[in-house]
Amino acid sequence: MNITLNKQNGTEGILNVTIAESDYLTKVEEKMREYSRKANIKGFRQGKVPAGVIKKMFGKSILVEEVNHVVSHSVSDYIKDNKLRILGDPLPNAEKAREIDWDSQKDFEFEFQIGLVEDFSVDLSSKVKVSSHPIEVDQKVMDETLADIKNRFGKVSYPEVSEATDNLYGDIVAKGQEGTEQAKKGSFIAIAKAEKKEQKNLIGKKKDDVIEFDVEKLFSDAAEKARVLNISEEEAKDAKGTYTFTVSSVSRVEEAAIDQELFDKVFGKDLVKSEEEFVAKIKETIAENYARETAHLLDHEIQHYYVDHTKINMPDAFLKTWLKATSNGQVTDDVLAKEFNLYKESLKWDLIKNKISEDKDI
Repeated sequence: MNITLNKQNGTEGILNVTIAESDYLTKVEEKMREYSRKANIKGFRQGKVPAGVIKKMFGKSILVEEVNHVVSHSVSDYIKDNKLRILGDPLPNAEKAREIDWDSQKDFEFEFQIGLVEDFSVDLSSKVKVSSHPIEVDQKVMDETLADIKNRFGKVSYPEVSEATDNLYGDIVAKGQEGTEQAKKGSFIAIAKAEKKEQKNLIGKKKDDVIEFDVEKLFSDAAEKARVLNISEEEAKDAKGTYTFTVSSVSRVEEAAIDQELFDKVFGKDLVKSEEEFVAKIKETIAENYARETAHLLDHEIQHYYVDHTKINMPDAFLKTWLKATSNGQVTDDVLAKEFNLYKESLKWDLIKNKISEDKDI
């Protein structure tokens, strides 16, 4: 077995693998004997099939399997022993492989294209500055959270006629498509979240009433518009036009009282005993969530900093070839044009993390 690396440049190379009969013959003969013991072939007792018959029937497939096995492991060992930092997997030269005559050849040559990463350094000195952005729990957030909790755990009733704080349930459809069943979608409107001057059009409604509205006038908030129209927020930003909403029911929530029953529902039995403890626990919970968000944002800031400021020469051409060759047709030139830079950034961040782990023996 002989493996040589021909570096074409700093980021691409060719592995040439030469394998002699002595490298694989023992394994092939062992596999032949195994087949002979286990093969169930008509006209022969199991375990008594002559070696010649086995060789004639399975010899080539066994040879191909064992040679490829030896080559694969040898290439992996070579990369590991020589501490080559590669991206993707070695790509075999398919044209050269097709030229092999498995019926007569004893020695074989294989060629693999590899993508290499040259050594690089990561600056972990005190000169690196990355900003963290802690999120404060202000009174507005506390008031909104408490109102949401009281509403969420409140008592629900179903009045006949809607008022300003009620919810309307029903079907929504773009005007002009009322007769198209596929265009009709289930929806609900929180009247209090509609624009103030438009709310009067939603108050005093009952089952089977039909409400017509301009969606841009009814909601300025894209998230609310998206929820009512059953579309994504991105789609909601451009949503416009007149819609009709057919009321199927009205719901009303009587806010929950701030008492022990509410404390137990929100945080578990007897974990909170007073309104002061309740408010403090809510604030603590929000602060914990904000701390996780802050840490998450900081992780992204660190990632962006090091991806932008760490110089790594990447084998772009190889990576594109490898992605296309190993994706079963899913990665095309169009996909690469749109997504390759994002993939490359992700790969670069993995390299940086691995480099830090190596340098710091983590």
